[in-house]
Amino acid sequence: MDIASSLINESVQAVRRAGELIVSAWDLPRNIKYKGPIDLVTDTDLAVEEHLKTSLKKILPEADFLAEESASETVLSKRPAWIIDPLDGTTNFAHKIPFVAVSVGLWTGSEVDLGIIYLPILNEMFWAARNTGAFCNDQPIRVSETKTLKPALIATGFPYSVLKEIDLIIMYMQKALVSTRGVRRCGSAATDLAYTAAGRFDAFYEIGLNPWDTAAGLCLIQEAGGRVTTFDGSPYQPGMREILGSNGHVHEQMSALLTADQ
Repeated sequence: MDIASSLINESVQAVRRAGELIVSAWDLPRNIKYKGPIDLVTDTDLAVEEHLKTSLKKILPEADFLAEESASETVLSKRPAWIIDPLDGTTNFAHKIPFVAVSVGLWTGSEVDLGIIYLPILNEMFWAARNTGAFCNDQPIRVSETKTLKPALIATGFPYSVLKEIDLIIMYMQKALVSTRGVRRCGSAATDLAYTAAGRFDAFYEIGLNPWDTAAGLCLIQEAGGRVTTFDGSPYQPGMREILGSNGHVHEQMSALLTADQ
């Protein structure tokens, strides 16, 4: 589905305004609560989500919402839905590490046709729309041209289930570390996906992510010329347990690396 330019522009501006709430809260004391042993939520997460719901509802009144802080209310269906992570990288935000992102994807019933990732502290606005391309601060972006794994820079993250899955996580990371130039962890899957779309990372993999973590980044990588699948190369949709995003050139090599000896 092609997205109208007016909808793109209005949505990007809504995300930018929401990101300004993060900027205004950056130097203020944090009110931190725990959703799990290491899963945080702050007042800013909640404020940004409510701001986005209000503004995006005006832009596309018929769309549902699948949002991190109210996720039990909606499941993806044939109906359009905004998939929202109001503050991806809450732990970074709590520690004043600038890799924090507002991530918004528009699900149109079968795929994500609009993806917006805004890093407000770094002032980087990434967006992509189906058949329109991918952009950062209105400049076109493309995935990298790295052809093999040895010179590739890989990104990953650790799920909140890390204590239960530590052996699996370490196994994947060991494979990546010994086969590539290096592994980076921003602590924000949205940032990792945006940076892969922009050619800064050559590939990104992770397990245990939610739809709001990956929806916008999925569209960004695809429109930037890259590829997104599960680890074994199967088609990926938001909410699947595994995600592998890459520049396309190293995709099969990463897939083989992650699935070997399993």
